[in-house]
Amino acid sequence: MLAQILKEKRNELGLTQQQIAEQLNVTRQTVSSWEVGKSIPDISSLIDISKLFNISLDYMLKGD
Repeated sequence: MLAQILKEKRNELGLTQQQIAEQLNVTRQTVSSWEVGKSIPDISSLIDISKLFNISLDYMLKGD
């Protein structure tokens, strides 16, 4: 769920994984890992992603 939401929101904004990585101070590989479900962001990154994509943590984590 989270992986799909992250990828969809990034694509809606027309941003690359590299651009997201730079804004979140992580590597592009980290963003890729999140988007394929290989790993999940830590709490601090989740909050930053929530702000960046203007979506709630509930939506990101539970889909509602």
